[in-house]
Amino acid sequence: MFSLDELEAAAAQLHAVFAPTPAYAWPLLAARTGAQLWVKHENLTPTGAFKVRGGLIHVERLARESLAPHGLISATRGNHGQSLAFAGRRYGVPVTIVVPEGNSIEKNAAMRALGARLIEHGADFDAARVEAMRLARQDGLYFAPSFHADLVRGVATWALELFRHAGPLDTLYVPIGLGSSICGAILVRDLLGLDTEIVGVQSAGAPAYALSLAAGRPVETERADTFADGLAVRIPDPAALAIIAKGAARIVTVSDDEIAAAIRAYWTDTHQLAEGAGAAPLAALLKERDAMAGRRVGMPLSGGNIDLALFRDRVLAGT
Repeated sequence: MFSLDELEAAAAQLHAVFAPTPAYAWPLLAARTGAQLWVKHENLTPTGAFKVRGGLIHVERLARESLAPHGLISATRGNHGQSLAFAGRRYGVPVTIVVPEGNSIEKNAAMRALGARLIEHGADFDAARVEAMRLARQDGLYFAPSFHADLVRGVATWALELFRHAGPLDTLYVPIGLGSSICGAILVRDLLGLDTEIVGVQSAGAPAYALSLAAGRPVETERADTFADGLAVRIPDPAALAIIAKGAARIVTVSDDEIAAAIRAYWTDTHQLAEGAGAAPLAALLKERDAMAGRRVGMPLSGGNIDLALFRDRVLAGT
């Protein structure tokens, strides 16, 4: 999908906008997990999530090649939309975002603040995506997918930064929404010639990729039941599935209660606030704690954009 030189060029392009995010080995998390754990703080990007890396790479190319003369449209639960809006403002591309009804109030507000036109439609992400594609055809807008080579190359830079900062890792846990982050991590590992096992993490209420790997073909689910909106995908992307099937060691599914416990652990051990998808890798490590004891483990805290009401009512309620 990209060479090491192309990945390095993407990293240089991003670093002209924001500095590499830090990676820390938190002592309290090490004690909690039993592993030598490195956390890559993607919650500290300009939009509070890793997605901005892909958005900047993709939208810059659209602007440079005049591929979206009337603007672009996409669907999101929040972080992808914020990344496109951030990049659209920087490169002068109008952005329309379709979100499902009842989407995160705070993520919606963030997208509007970044200049996006927001449309609410459908019961979930996949319904919003169908509507965004319809509006793209109707209004002559460029449809920006959630999985694309530009996006994977951009988001892969977090893994490049982590591997070079933390040194050899035995295992890397990566959350799976539509798949750009884990695919980027797999491709970076292979480009660097490392033998790190990469473990995908999904919600038990939205296990499309786990089911697809077990079946050997894409499997859609009827529902995506999780408060971790970044994981709430019903329909796997075939291209992403092919990369995951070839390069991931396994997929671990975690419950909403396990995700909530991991959010609390991040807060108490690091005073960093994680959204559900951001905390899912820690939930998976805690689930596999015995097998990972003493091993060098990495993971992204991929986003911190959790609504205050959700944090209070769903996460803190479990304390």
